[in-house]
Amino acid sequence: MKSLLSLFLMCSFVTAGLQAADTAPVYELRIYTVLPGKMPDMLARFRDHTCALFEKHGMENIGYWLPVKEEEAHKLHYVVKHASREAAKASWTGFVNDPDWIKARDASEAAGKIVASIESIYLATTDYSPAVPVLKGSHVYELRTYVTNEGKLDALDARFRNHTIKLFEKHGMINLPYWHPTDTNKGAGSTLIYLLAHDSVEAAKKSFDSFRQDPEWIKVRDASEAAGKILVQPPASVFLKPVDFSKLQ
Repeated sequence: MKSLLSLFLMCSFVTAGLQAADTAPVYELRIYTVLPGKMPDMLARFRDHTCALFEKHGMENIGYWLPVKEEEAHKLHYVVKHASREAAKASWTGFVNDPDWIKARDASEAAGKIVASIESIYLATTDYSPAVPVLKGSHVYELRTYVTNEGKLDALDARFRNHTIKLFEKHGMINLPYWHPTDTNKGAGSTLIYLLAHDSVEAAKKSFDSFRQDPEWIKVRDASEAAGKILVQPPASVFLKPVDFSKLQ
């Protein structure tokens, strides 16, 4: 009887956690691979129609970017915010069935398809994530992805929470939201994804050079990895430039 009660309580806690996750605000990172020569059509469709339709259906536009590297310029990255995961489903259903969207999509694809593929990652903010700031002037953004060894995500979060984000600020970087993927097949439980803003790519390189040489960072890194390496491999980094209609510039 005691074991059955323990099992019941455990299931109740898990269910409560899942329900809370379903009703918490979520971000969505979407990456569109655009067919050759079609990026102007893709951007025009977002600028003239899609962004407004997203807002109409309850999504908040956060930022839209193209990679700085020319060889990656066929990819559009953007982030939208939803009131919850359930709200996201309702928003996307309303959007794809909206006659205004269907009309805009068909007109933009009169000369052929625009998008080759779409990747979508739902993201929950970490407890140490700052709010999306209001930035003045122009910036270069950096999307960074960290994949941890098994059981090491908490150690990575603790390092960022207690040290890294402050050191980033010290060395001239602007912290934007920090997220964990919510779905197992997208890295839930092992992945940290976040955005930084820099004055330029060159400024970013200088900031990271000084950060990596900072004695405080070296001390923190070594202490956090005393029981083993945290990351599976070095972080993945993509430098991004905002498009003209992005809220974040």
